[in-house]
Amino acid sequence: QVQLVESGGGLVQAGGSLRLSCAASGRTFSSYAMGWFRQAPGKKREFVATISWSGNSTDYTDSVKGRFTISRDNAKNTGYLQMNSLKPEDTAVYYCAARRRVTATLQSDYNYWGQGTQVTVSS
Repeated sequence: QVQLVESGGGLVQAGGSLRLSCAASGRTFSSYAMGWFRQAPGKKREFVATISWSGNSTDYTDSVKGRFTISRDNAKNTGYLQMNSLKPEDTAVYYCAARRRVTATLQSDYNYWGQGTQVTVSS
C-alpha cells in the first residue's frame, strides 16, 4: 500500500504560481511512478503530468506544457508539481497518484490516489 497526501493548493491570481506537493508513505516511493490529475467543476478528471520512478522520464498534457513542471525527491518520499503562469482554466481539484515504475497517462493505470487539493485561479 502507498498512502498519498497532497498539499500546496490555494487561491492565486492569473499569472501566478503554486507548487503542489504529494507526500508518500508506505511502500518504497522510489519504486513508483507518479502522476498528477485534475478535475474541474462539472468535468471529468483529466491527466496533467507524470514522472517515472527515477525521475528521468516525464510527460505532460498539451495545455500545461511549458508552464508546469513535475519532479520528485525520492529521499523525501515527495513528488511536486510546479505550476507557473496559471490561468483561470487551471482551476480544479488536483490529485496525485502512484503506480509501479513506468509513467502512464490513464487514470485506470494508477493504483493509489490522494484525496486532492483545491487550486483556484482568479482572473
